[in-house]
Amino acid sequence: MQLLTGRCLCEAIAYEIRGELGPIFHCHCSRCRLWHGAAFRTRATINASQFTWTRGEELLSRYHSSEFVVKHFCSVCGSNLISTYDDDPAKIGVPLGGLDQAPANAPEGHFFVGSKAPWFTITDGLPQHDTWPGSHAKVRETRGDREST
Repeated sequence: MQLLTGRCLCEAIAYEIRGELGPIFHCHCSRCRLWHGAAFRTRATINASQFTWTRGEELLSRYHSSEFVVKHFCSVCGSNLISTYDDDPAKIGVPLGGLDQAPANAPEGHFFVGSKAPWFTITDGLPQHDTWPGSHAKVRETRGDREST
């Protein structure tokens, strides 16, 4: 079983993920670009049961970025850590930039390229989707969801 660890910039908060990540995508929506201060956010979904805070959970701050999505970040250094979903509490969105190791799977594509940063050109040859990659549910798929279908 894969063990991944991650942390914030100041290292006050740390976490671990046990098991494989769900599909990895690069999100180009304006909210992800603002949240990460970058051209896109590389992210995957896991089951909440795979995730454990190992240090600094009391330092977390939260922000409802949309009706059901809660962004969790370090109150000391501002690092973006995870997303949770009020309408699907059994899943967690993980930005890969905070991981200490490379996950076993690779990115599968780009979504919301219809609103990507105009100064960024996608050159990797992965599939591109103007909005969701088929459906909203596809982005919240976990490894377990894929294995049960």
